[in-house]
Amino acid sequence: MQMIEDATALAARIATGELSALDATEAALSRIAGLDPQLNAFISVDAEGARATARSLDDARAKGAELGPLHGLPIAIKDVTATKGLRTTQGSTLFAGHVPCEDALSVARLRDAGAVIIGKTNTPEFAFGAVCTNRLCGPTRNPWDPERTSGGSSGGSAVAVATGMVALAQGTDFGGSVRMPASFCGIVGFRPAPGTIPEPDRPLGWGALATQGVLARSLRDARLMLSAMAGPDPRDPLSCRATPVEPVPDRPLRLAASPDLGGAFPIDAEVAAAFAEALTAVEAVLGPTTVAAPQLDGAIEAFKTLRAAESWFRSGAMVEAHAEALTPSFVWNVRQGRAISAAEYLAAEATRTRSWRAFSDFFRHQDLLVMPTCAVLPFPNARGEVLEVGGRQLGSIIDYLACTFLVSLVGFPALSIPAPRRAGALPFGLQLVVPPGREPMLWHVAERLEASGFATICPGAV
Repeated sequence: MQMIEDATALAARIATGELSALDATEAALSRIAGLDPQLNAFISVDAEGARATARSLDDARAKGAELGPLHGLPIAIKDVTATKGLRTTQGSTLFAGHVPCEDALSVARLRDAGAVIIGKTNTPEFAFGAVCTNRLCGPTRNPWDPERTSGGSSGGSAVAVATGMVALAQGTDFGGSVRMPASFCGIVGFRPAPGTIPEPDRPLGWGALATQGVLARSLRDARLMLSAMAGPDPRDPLSCRATPVEPVPDRPLRLAASPDLGGAFPIDAEVAAAFAEALTAVEAVLGPTTVAAPQLDGAIEAFKTLRAAESWFRSGAMVEAHAEALTPSFVWNVRQGRAISAAEYLAAEATRTRSWRAFSDFFRHQDLLVMPTCAVLPFPNARGEVLEVGGRQLGSIIDYLACTFLVSLVGFPALSIPAPRRAGALPFGLQLVVPPGREPMLWHVAERLEASGFATICPGAV
């Protein structure tokens, strides 16, 4: 296995002049040219645009301009996020030629911080699905085993980061779409609380289940990218809520651990074994854990109802007009919301509120929750979606994502970090969860674990 320089170290070398932004860009483009034909992480690569940006950044540095925190870093954007002048397909043949006139706010902030946007990464159609494939450009492959999935829906971003094609990548996370591919590819994936990264163009400003997130090879890289994207915007109501930030306590930490949130969902036997082994390593660093989980009656069905209703609101008209041109799984997902009544929707929102209160009460007595990021390990691309876990048949094609989507339901920050890798084993991620405002503790705990071996190891086979 080989280690690939993290973004923070690369940024420091560019800032001192040891490397130019163009050097870093050419290195990224060379690596993409060598690896992407096999792995299929990118839908679009903007080589000439990236070179032009890099030259402009190098000229600015030569003239003594103040450098942004991401100055010269090659960064990828998931292809559901708008990029001015660079096609944004949503992973759909319907949008194969769509070129936005404006950047999404997060992209504009990344550019302002000095990032070089290399290209757009692969995603399931409209980011629906945990298998990163679409009719437009096919499947993204896991760099640890190209016959297996990268996870989704930010699978292209995860692979681009894991293999060093880019320094950092942006993703989106509705029910686990940053965290699952981070786990499957052995990197860091952070889903912040909704509103941390503002989205002023989001139509449902008050009720967000989805948020943007970051994928990185180290925790300091994730924090670096987040610092450029985060911050309030008056057009996003969730970004304007002030949550008091709690300091890291000067006492032994109260750590809860649960493989399945108290039996809320099944997990694969290999995941259960990997989690138990990783938890032993966690306790060696942080001290004892307590087996505990919040009580979440009805939460899985509530998430599925809200997800379906939002999907129909956003995409129902398009599905009815163009179903034959769309991926069957996307059509199925959207049509689940067609028959949901207002009463059913509000009942699901009430369950969401109860679940949030259950999590909040739980964290009055616990500092942090440790759990698996995903109930399964990376599975073959040819398998499609998972319909059985641990010998139990699942009710739908999204049920195996409950590890992550139950955290999405309540909007708590969650971080996936790679567990120490066993010889010959596939990557496996630990998910660390805290309530909003407790992010300093989340990073503090994760950094202690990272220093002890919970760190990215890039796949040497590629």
